[in-house]
Amino acid sequence: MDGERVDAPAGTFVFVRPDVKRTAFAEEPQTTLVAIGGTPGKAYEPHGYEVWAPLRPLYEAGQYAEAADRGRELIKGHPEYAIVTYNVACCEALAGRTDDALGHLRLAAERSDQLRTLAAEDSDLDSIRDQPAFRELVSR
Repeated sequence: MDGERVDAPAGTFVFVRPDVKRTAFAEEPQTTLVAIGGTPGKAYEPHGYEVWAPLRPLYEAGQYAEAADRGRELIKGHPEYAIVTYNVACCEALAGRTDDALGHLRLAAERSDQLRTLAAEDSDLDSIRDQPAFRELVSR
């Protein structure tokens, strides 16, 4: 946590403040890590990461076109998750599909100001950053 290693043997809970940078690693086989997060006093709101997670290996392998194609199917089945639409836009930008990327990014930004803000700095979108439509989207 914040660069400091913390050992957490079996059955341990570790509380981490929201402003602390953290990562968790299971160092022994058959170890399960459970991360729980939330805002005190506010009900959990799903964001759609769980829906996108099966496509993450394609993204990490640089198979952006395939991830985008399969992601479009996810959008049809789960239009309520703006993050899925955003991730498809990122994959399309990385695959050189400028118009598709801008269209999906527009949809995601309309539904989430947080994603609009993220897009302004996301290196996955570098290939479309000079497009007037992109500049207009992130400047709102």
